Amino acid sequence: MYLSTPVEIPSDKGKISHFMKDGVTYYRYLYGRRYDPKRRFALPNYRIIGKGIDGKPGMMLPNENYIAIFGTGNLPENMEERGCFLRIGSFLVIRKAAEETKMKESLEPVFGEDAGFVMDLAAYSIVTEDNAGQYYPDYAYEHPLFTEGMKVCSDSKVSDFLSSSVREEQRREFLNLWNEDRDHRQRIYVSYDSTNKNCEAGDLEMVEYGHPKTDAGEPVVNISVAYDTSNEKPLFYEEYPGSIVDVSQLCFMVNKANGYGYKNIGFILDRGYFSETNILEMDSLGYGFVMMFKGKKALVRSYIDKVRGIFENSFDTRIQEYGVNGTTLYEPVFPSDVRNGRKRYIHLYYSDAKASSERRLLWEKIARMTSALEEMYNREYEPEGEYLRYFDFVFYEQKGKDGKTAKLLQAATAKKGVIEEELSYCGYYAILTSEKKTAEEALTLYKSRDVSEKLFRDDKTFLGGRSLRVYSDNSAASKLFIGFLALILRNKIYTVLKDATDKGKKENFMDVPAAVRELEKIALVKDARGDWIMDYAITKTQKTILRAFGFEEKDVRKMASELGRQIADYDRKEEKRHDTEKTDD
Repeated sequence: MYLSTPVEIPSDKGKISHFMKDGVTYYRYLYGRRYDPKRRFALPNYRIIGKGIDGKPGMMLPNENYIAIFGTGNLPENMEERGCFLRIGSFLVIRKAAEETKMKESLEPVFGEDAGFVMDLAAYSIVTEDNAGQYYPDYAYEHPLFTEGMKVCSDSKVSDFLSSSVREEQRREFLNLWNEDRDHRQRIYVSYDSTNKNCEAGDLEMVEYGHPKTDAGEPVVNISVAYDTSNEKPLFYEEYPGSIVDVSQLCFMVNKANGYGYKNIGFILDRGYFSETNILEMDSLGYGFVMMFKGKKALVRSYIDKVRGIFENSFDTRIQEYGVNGTTLYEPVFPSDVRNGRKRYIHLYYSDAKASSERRLLWEKIARMTSALEEMYNREYEPEGEYLRYFDFVFYEQKGKDGKTAKLLQAATAKKGVIEEELSYCGYYAILTSEKKTAEEALTLYKSRDVSEKLFRDDKTFLGGRSLRVYSDNSAASKLFIGFLALILRNKIYTVLKDATDKGKKENFMDVPAAVRELEKIALVKDARGDWIMDYAITKTQKTILRAFGFEEKDVRKMASELGRQIADYDRKEEKRHDTEKTDD
C-alpha cells in the first residue's frame, strides 16, 4: 500500500537503490544478506520502500516498509480539514448495526480510545467497498466518524495503525469477548466455510502458493469464518497458510469452537470438508453436523441404488419449497462405523431440474470430447483423464522416415455403458447428518448456509477483499481483522433488509450495496455560521430503507440535528485550540 504523502528519498549510503518496472521507478532498502550454499555467495535481501513521483525528483511515495524502517517522523499524524458536505445516511445505519451487535462493548476493553477508529475503518470498507488505506482520508473528509472528536486521520496514520497498533493479542482478546457474549447453552448451527485472498505484494509468512478456487498465479492466504445460522451472526474467523487444504483445517476450527465455550452446536459444511477424520473429530467432541456428501461415486451410488424408483415421484416425499423429493436411510457410512456399530442419517434427494441440467452438460461434454478426438485421428496421442473414462481407443503403428515406430490413433468409441450409468445418477445428491432429522429438515438446515456463502462473496466483491495489498504480516492480519468487523456490521444490515423484504414487496434497492448508495445521498451541509443542516428532504426510497431499521423521518431529522451540533462543537474546539497555539507562538 503506497501512501499519498510524498517524502524525501532516504540517503542511507549503500542501503538505497532503485529499479524500473513498467515505467515506474521503485526504491528499495538493503536490510541484510543471506548465504546461498548452491551458488556459494551471499545474496542481498531487499525491501521495496516507495515509488517515484513524476516531476518531483528526490521525492517518493512511501509504503508500509518505509514506515517500519524509518518510522513516521516525516509523515503527518492527522489532517485538520473536514469537508463542508457530510454524508450521514449510511453512518446512521452502520451506527445502529454497531449498537445492536454491541460491537463497541467488545472493542473498547481491548482498544480503548482507538475503538472508534477501528470501527471507522470497518465502516469505510462497507461504504466504499474497498480496503485500501490510502483512500481512507477521502472517506473521512465527507463522513461523520466514530473516532473521538471525529478527527480526520491521514493515510500514514492508517498504515501505521494497521502495521503496529493492532496487535495479535488484541485481535484474539476481541474474539474472546465477542464469543463470550453469546448464549452457549442455546442449540445453534454454525455454517463454516473458507475462501482465499491473493497477495499482490510483500514477503508475508502466511502467504503461500496453494489451491485457490480461482488461480491468479499469485500466493494466497486462506480465510475461514464460522457463522451462527440460528442467530445470523459471524462468530469467529481464522487465517492459515495458502498451502493448507480446507479439509485438513476443519479439525483445528472444531477445537477452536470448543475453546470459545461452544458445546451445544452443530456444524453445516459443504462437500469439501467430507472426510472420516473430520467427522470422527466432531463425534469425539459431541458436536452434531449437517454435511453434503462428496461426489457421486460408489459410496453415494450404493445408497441411491437402495431407494431408486421408490421416492422420486412420490407425493409424500415431495419437498415443495425446494422443488425436490427426499428420503432418509439410517446406516453405517465409514469402516469405523461398521466396527463400532454406529449408524448415521443419510438423506437422499432427487431433482428433475438438476437431472435435466446435469444430463445436458454431460451430453455436451461427450460431444466436445468426441470432436476433439476426431481431430487426433492418425496422429500420435496418449489418452488420459476423463477420455479414458468415457472412451475406448484403437491404435495402429506406423514407421516414420527416421525409422522410428509411432503409435497413432485409429478410432475412439464412446463407452455407452459408462455414459448411460452416469446419466442414470443425474439429479441425485446426498446429505449426511449426525442427528435424526427428516429429509426436509436436513435440507432446510443445509440451505441456511447460503448466508455464509454470501458473506464470502460480499467480502471479496463489496469489501474490497480480493487481494491483500500490504507489506507486513501484522498489516495483513490487521486488515483481515478489520474485514471481519465489517462483515459483522454488513451482515446485520443485510439481515435487517432481508427481513423487511420478506415481509413486503421486494424492491431492487433493498440490498446492502444499493441501500448504501441511496443513503449516501442524505447529507449535512455547513452554513455561514458554522452550523450543520440537512441539505435535502428524505426521499420515498430512503424512507423505505430507513424504516427497515426502525427510523421514521422525524427520527432521522432529530439524529441529523444532534449529529450536526456535535460536529460543530468539535470544529469550534479545534478552532479554539488553533487560536491558542497561534497566541502562544
